[in-house]
Amino acid sequence: MKIRLETLSDVPAIHALLVESFPTAAEADLVARLRADGDVVLSLVADAESGVAGHVLFSRMTAPFGALGLAPVAVAPRWRRQGVAARLIREGLARAGAAGWEAVFVLGDPAYYSRFGFDVASAAGFRSPYAGPYFMLRKLAADLPAAEGPVDYAPAFAALG
Repeated sequence: MKIRLETLSDVPAIHALLVESFPTAAEADLVARLRADGDVVLSLVADAESGVAGHVLFSRMTAPFGALGLAPVAVAPRWRRQGVAARLIREGLARAGAAGWEAVFVLGDPAYYSRFGFDVASAAGFRSPYAGPYFMLRKLAADLPAAEGPVDYAPAFAALG
């Protein structure tokens, strides 16, 4: 399985994967809107012989430094529990760091995301509509220029409610 940047021809398969992976089409609609708004910075697929096995997206955030938001991440049912999501996330974080981004925020389960270096305490000083026990930060730079201040995901996230 190869982790690579999405191509235009992957868009329908990614849409189908997101619809299959979540209870509603909200995440698929989110990704479409992020693309339309120009807020997608990095979109990776796990390419299996049978097609797109997984997808992760990193989008532009408003923050006191260069920050991305990780969401959504999805893996096709037959590929789950085989490390596909972890490979997508690690590759995305590596590419974001190499591109000069300073940090990534995620809203999710700390028990899962802490294995990638995300930390609730590191995000605690930042004001966000999503702040709380599931809002985490992963530093990509050794030192961030701020440890507090307002942060927010791209406007498309507001439609999720």
